[in-house]
Amino acid sequence: MINKVVQLVVVLLLVSIGTFALTSLMPGDPATAILGPDQPAEAYIELREELGLNDPVLARYFGWLGHALQGDLGNSLVTPFRSVNELVGGAFPVSFQLAAMGLIISLAISIPLAMVSARRPDGAIDRAISALTFGILAVPSFVAGLILIALVVNQLNIFPRTQWIPFTENPLDNLYHAALPAITIALAEVPTFTRVLRGDLVSTLQEDFILSARAKGMPAWRIMIFDAFRPSSYSLITVVGLALASLIGSTVIVETLFSLSGMGSLIVNASYVGNVTVVQGAVLVIAVCYVLINAVVDLLYAVIDPRIRRATT
Repeated sequence: MINKVVQLVVVLLLVSIGTFALTSLMPGDPATAILGPDQPAEAYIELREELGLNDPVLARYFGWLGHALQGDLGNSLVTPFRSVNELVGGAFPVSFQLAAMGLIISLAISIPLAMVSARRPDGAIDRAISALTFGILAVPSFVAGLILIALVVNQLNIFPRTQWIPFTENPLDNLYHAALPAITIALAEVPTFTRVLRGDLVSTLQEDFILSARAKGMPAWRIMIFDAFRPSSYSLITVVGLALASLIGSTVIVETLFSLSGMGSLIVNASYVGNVTVVQGAVLVIAVCYVLINAVVDLLYAVIDPRIRRATT
């Protein structure tokens, strides 16, 4: 356990170094982004000195890291002149909820499809599901989003296209407005989850303990759900964990289609105007989430498989 914690700290430190280094290489001058292009040269020099941009790289990194460890990610360099904590705090719940809802919907679709498909490999149903998932996989997220908007929003008028209602204000309205973007995200993940789980289920169903359960006359549905699913879920857990971590910062296409202000939109907009502090803070938060989610996935392995738990104790 101690080794896991040490590894986690080292990874987070490397993540902070990579985040700072990459954002330091961003084109543009923060002083120009703040003052505009038409100010006297002395004004830019004075502001760079005030912001510490002329300090050595290591001094700037450790200064930024020290404030970040205290929970202070700095302030936006351009309008609106708000703290990065406030901007990230407003964008993160949107992206996290969309990613979580998208994964829940995709799992609700993928798990039954994989079970039905794995029951008779290479059968007619298996081939039909395989063709369906490959067809979905061939449709990019922005195309799927546009199709859903044209059909569900413009034609059927079932869901709204825009507006975000915070969950704390009205949970039902929040879920109603988040449903269509989450479905768009889910469609992109269903093929991968289905194929990964289907492949593991096919292998598990050939194991001796499954054959023994069949010989005892246990129903096929019970064997699939209670005996085969659990040992077949390791790869699926890994893929879901990686997907959740990556989706938090990569839903910019969906956010743009549905006019939502999430982490992806925040980073892209900040990059356009050279708002380095916002990019640094947002990327660091996403990277930390990525590392922590993968740590949680490792813990889930121990919960699912007692052999792993005994090996780590």
